[in-house]
Amino acid sequence: MNSDRLAGNWKQLRGKIKEQWGKLTDDELDVIDGKREQLSGKIQEAYGITKDEAERQLDEWERRSLGGSQRDDFV
Repeated sequence: MNSDRLAGNWKQLRGKIKEQWGKLTDDELDVIDGKREQLSGKIQEAYGITKDEAERQLDEWERRSLGGSQRDDFV
């Protein structure tokens, strides 16, 4: 998924992100606005997990939700 498609689908992805990581608030998702590194950091904070664990969860979610390894395109 390229950056333009991600930005265009951000509202849809926000819903999927909220399903997976329900502790993230709408305000936090507004700030993240499609930026993977920020999403990973917010997951770490909300769930009290390590950076490696947050990245692992995010990689797994991307494979399921985005249909393949899309990490490089998730900005």
